[in-house]
Amino acid sequence: MSLAFFLLALGTMSLVAGIALAFNIRDAAGAAARYAAVNTERAMHARGDLGAPKRVMSKHVYRYLGSVMALAGLVFTLGGLLELAF
Repeated sequence: MSLAFFLLALGTMSLVAGIALAFNIRDAAGAAARYAAVNTERAMHARGDLGAPKRVMSKHVYRYLGSVMALAGLVFTLGGLLELAF
């Protein structure tokens, strides 16, 4: 029974976070892109490179990854419900 609760908790958290990224609720994807840019800039400064940071992933990539995370969360949630049922 503990596996069912673990799957339900993990699936629900992944589903909610994935939906927030996929639908860009409160600019979550933009914040993730800005966080990655700042983190890249800090890593470059730590190495001594003072140039402009390269943009690795855009906001749209984070939205796509959020949709994948939401689908995985849905699978985990349904797996937890099936584990509870049987």
